[in-house]
Amino acid sequence: MVFLLVSLTVLHLVTLAMLLIATLEKSWWIWADSEITDLWYNCFHDNATKTWLCAATTESDWLQSVQALMVLSVVFSSISFLVFLGQLFTMCRGGLFYFTGLCQAFAGFTDFAACLIFTFHRKEILSDTRDLSKGRFGYCFILAWLCVPLLLVSGFLYVHLRKKQ
Repeated sequence: MVFLLVSLTVLHLVTLAMLLIATLEKSWWIWADSEITDLWYNCFHDNATKTWLCAATTESDWLQSVQALMVLSVVFSSISFLVFLGQLFTMCRGGLFYFTGLCQAFAGFTDFAACLIFTFHRKEILSDTRDLSKGRFGYCFILAWLCVPLLLVSGFLYVHLRKKQ
């Protein structure tokens, strides 16, 4: 049981770190090796100065919904971890971690919704006149998709985890 508890805690922390990276890092859509777009900025690599020049993305309703859902996913997962730590030390023997599991599942569902919206509405979100076939999804988008099953599985495991000692 201790192994399951430690494994679940590590899974939770890894998933939370992946969510933070997916939400805050600059690679949701890659136009070329020198131009990337994320949820917050459009960035160009300046070869003369060897730096990234970033400007705020143009706001659209779809982009704002993806931003809000990703932030909400991070918040739900963080609350879930804090509640888990609290329950671990205060809950009586034999108790189940229902609230922790539900928060983690909600984090998974909000991340899933954000990824779906970005997948199907990327033309409106990127609001660019360029052909989308010249770009590709970046690693942050892939990380966000990887978080979905991890969040849902850990939420399911939390619901079935029983405090033994």
